[in-house]
Amino acid sequence: MRFPIPFLGLTSQIPFGPAMPETPTPSLARATKPFAFKEGLDTFSPNDLVSLGRPGSAIPNSPGDLAIVPFSQFNLEEKKNHKSFFVVSLETNIEPLQIPLEKGGDTFWLDERTIANVVEGDNGAEIYVLDVHIDSQSTQPEVLSGEAQLIGTFPTKTPANFRYVPESSLLVFSETVYEDGNLTSVGRRDKEWDDRGNSAHVYDTTYTRHWDEWQSLKRPQLFSVPLSKGEDKKWSLGDTFHSPLRGTGHYSPVEPFGGTDDYDVSSSHIVYTCKDPELPEAWHTKQNVYLVDIKGDSPPRELTSGKQGAVHAPVFSKAGSKVAWLELDEDGYESDRAKIVIYDLDKNVRFTVTQSWDRSPAEITFSRDDSFIYLTAGDEAKVKIFALPVPPTPSESSTHPTLDAKYTTPVPLTHSRASSTIHILPNDRLLFTQSSFTSPNDVFIFRDLKAAEGAILNGETSALATIQPSRLTHFTKADLEGKHMSEGEEFWFIGANKKKVQGWLLKPKGWTPAQIKKWPAVLLIHGGPQGAWEDQWSNRWNPNVFANQGFFVILVNPTGSTTFGQEFTDAIAEDWGGKPFVDMANGWKYIFEKYPEVFDSNYNGYSTDELFFFNHEWGGRPWEEKARKLNEKYSPANFVHQWSTPQLLIHGSKDYRLPETEGIAAFHALQQRGVPSRLVIFPDENHWVLKHGNSLKWHFEVLRWFNQFVGEDGRSDVSHN
Repeated sequence: MRFPIPFLGLTSQIPFGPAMPETPTPSLARATKPFAFKEGLDTFSPNDLVSLGRPGSAIPNSPGDLAIVPFSQFNLEEKKNHKSFFVVSLETNIEPLQIPLEKGGDTFWLDERTIANVVEGDNGAEIYVLDVHIDSQSTQPEVLSGEAQLIGTFPTKTPANFRYVPESSLLVFSETVYEDGNLTSVGRRDKEWDDRGNSAHVYDTTYTRHWDEWQSLKRPQLFSVPLSKGEDKKWSLGDTFHSPLRGTGHYSPVEPFGGTDDYDVSSSHIVYTCKDPELPEAWHTKQNVYLVDIKGDSPPRELTSGKQGAVHAPVFSKAGSKVAWLELDEDGYESDRAKIVIYDLDKNVRFTVTQSWDRSPAEITFSRDDSFIYLTAGDEAKVKIFALPVPPTPSESSTHPTLDAKYTTPVPLTHSRASSTIHILPNDRLLFTQSSFTSPNDVFIFRDLKAAEGAILNGETSALATIQPSRLTHFTKADLEGKHMSEGEEFWFIGANKKKVQGWLLKPKGWTPAQIKKWPAVLLIHGGPQGAWEDQWSNRWNPNVFANQGFFVILVNPTGSTTFGQEFTDAIAEDWGGKPFVDMANGWKYIFEKYPEVFDSNYNGYSTDELFFFNHEWGGRPWEEKARKLNEKYSPANFVHQWSTPQLLIHGSKDYRLPETEGIAAFHALQQRGVPSRLVIFPDENHWVLKHGNSLKWHFEVLRWFNQFVGEDGRSDVSHN
């Protein structure tokens, strides 16, 4: 998985100081004066990060004049996270309306003025509706009906991933259920499981545990239920729940992170992706795409060829006559290049359109007339929006169809920051969400898409420069006003094998070119390992937090990083301590030569998980010869006798991707070698530290540790490197 988390262990192979004696005296982290975050009106501190509002992605209504944006904000004094959503006008200048959600839950559109909210109730999830009104003479949208109205109850408590189909008056959603796919029996079977008289989990197949949960007998499936407005103008949820995946052995969305991007709906069908039901999940990534009747009146039909790896983001064309998805070639490799595949349902022909394009799309959608596909994809550490004309369907299925170049190479419409969640609107418009190093999500819109499409079809891409998006919201502008927010300076240098390598530099608050002063630096090394530091906002690893605590922040995208072409991504396999390490060292040297007032401190982290991941990255299973030799060469455990650099280790007990015993074992080794070290365990966190209070504690421990060794407390006895 591509997780923006730091590596742990690579620098442990190289001693950064003299080796410790074989029989050391116990060594603890040296005492320091009380530590506190740097705070101030102009400082973006960890407290500011945790308490800053967190906007989600904009979801438009059918006419495209309003959008809803989920929003949450943590109150430090109350220690409570407040949920709400904004109603944003897309074609007027009136202010967004914020509507609180006391019970949280999911929100989505039912029609152009009706918003649904699903929350957990005592006897099952409850669905409410709220009507909104917009008037060009008003300063805000208005809530018409006062309080939300209850319109029905689900038989289970945790339905999610809702898509409403107005043409057929059906609501499609997912729920975790037992193998019988029966929603009404879930409560009874849950109680039987809880009352079984023991706590054992018994497994005959993998997974045993996944991400942060022991695997249970329940898996996610898709359902549909009638939902309509009666003659009395009141909405009502039906009581007939259809189970299209029952008895198929198909589970969708794909765990642990799948959501609405794992399926799409037309007026009559669902297209979805799931793991291949015939293969062991723990060491295969192969997924299939299926088409099924929205009520399950006929069995699913597979659309994929059977020769693919993972598959993501299946979508219908607007007319429902085509399906497109993102497909990886290699089973067992989750970071292979994603290609756009189109399936013409009328002609029963499947073909690949981006076979020669060396980037990996993340999401796709068809234009209103189905003549273009719009997509997002990472490109040199930015996530851009691209447009691609849809070619005529070939006469036969092919992964390498003969197509004109304009049908195979997407054209960028944006060139910076990180764009996501694209929606095509009526009247030639495209709605999207965008963030950057300096700002969380805000809502943007492109207008006059036909002009852009015409320029692309005519080969006049230079004309696209005049088509610029409009920014519609500034959700966090007031809270960030006056704060030091570094936009990030992009730099390139020569890395391993003479390859160009990219990185970002964020300068600390108070730095000026003329100032003669030494500054500490932090090198944040992303994990995955196939991932990238992109110009986007992060609530977990936010580079500006470190910059505001007085650090030069260096973000290198070494060999193995995504968005720089598949060859560069693939080159880390079986070489974790080779080319990537050279790239990071060269990037470090480049920064020191450009900014000689910097002295160093390293922070590193790393993660790995599913069996297919290890098998691919280490050239085989752990007991096989190639993997054993690579392990001998690169495993940090084989270099414990050289460890001397002070280390802070942080781990979540629910991290089943990298079990906590890994961190504890490293801590024990460091302690026995007398290396200053500290272990921080979060019993209730997984691979990520997500809870607001825990996030503050994480930042406190990390920054306090930095301060001990390279900050104001540690500079006197840390040599310049």
